[in-house]
Amino acid sequence: MQDHETPITQALHLVTTHFPHALGAVLGGSAAQGRATATSDLDVAVLLPNSDISRREVIRHEGRPAELFLNTLADIPEFFAWDRARRRGTVLFIYGEGLALTDPAGHLARTCEQVRAVLAAGPPPLSAAEQEQSRYGLTCFMDDLIDTSPARRYEQLSLADLTLNQAAHLLTAHHNAWTGIGKWLPRRLLSADPVRGKALLDGHRAVAERADPVPLAAAAERVLRLFGGPLREGYVQEWRP
Repeated sequence: MQDHETPITQALHLVTTHFPHALGAVLGGSAAQGRATATSDLDVAVLLPNSDISRREVIRHEGRPAELFLNTLADIPEFFAWDRARRRGTVLFIYGEGLALTDPAGHLARTCEQVRAVLAAGPPPLSAAEQEQSRYGLTCFMDDLIDTSPARRYEQLSLADLTLNQAAHLLTAHHNAWTGIGKWLPRRLLSADPVRGKALLDGHRAVAERADPVPLAAAAERVLRLFGGPLREGYVQEWRP
C-alpha cells in the first residue's frame, strides 16, 4: 500500500480488480465515515449480475482486510428482508449510509433509494411473545448480577454483558430503532436513547472498573419499566416441537 492511498481508493481498486463485472459497489463502516485506522477493515457491498452467486467473503487487499457482502440483483430483496428481520440492518446501513464506489448503470442508486426507505421505517417490532421473553430474560440477568459476589468476577462480568445486551435489545425496540453488536451496540444505543442508553453503558462500565453492579441493575430496571416492569413469577413460555 502506498502512503497516499486512502481506504476509499483501496476499496475502489479492490472492486475493479476482483469484480470488474460489478453492477455497483459501496464502501461502508468506519472507512466511509472517516474513522478508519491503519488496521481497520474495509466493509464493501457489491452488486453482481444474476449469473453470479450471492455470498459473503473476507479477503486481504493491499495489506488491509476486507469484508465483502456480495449479492446478485435478484437476491437483493430477500437478503434485505433477512437483514431487516435481524434488527441490526448491517448491510442495509452499508448501502444506506456508505460511499458509492461505482455505479455504471444506476443499479446502485436505485438500490440505495430502496434501502433508505427501509432504514427510515425501522426494524420490525417485537411480537408480544418476544417482548415477554426478553423482559423475563433481562429480569433474570439483572437479578443474578445483583446476587453475584464481586469475588466471582468472571461470572459478574459475563452477567453484565448479558444484562447490557438484553436491555439494549428492549430499549432499541421501544424506540423502533436499530440495534447493533460489537462497537455498533453503544453507537446505536446512544442514538436511540441518549439518556437511558448512556445509563446502561455507564452501568456496564461500573461493573468492569469497580465491580459495582448497582448502576447497571438500576438502568436495566428503568428499561423494564417501559414494558411493565421486571417479570418473574407468572411468566409462561409455550413450547411446541
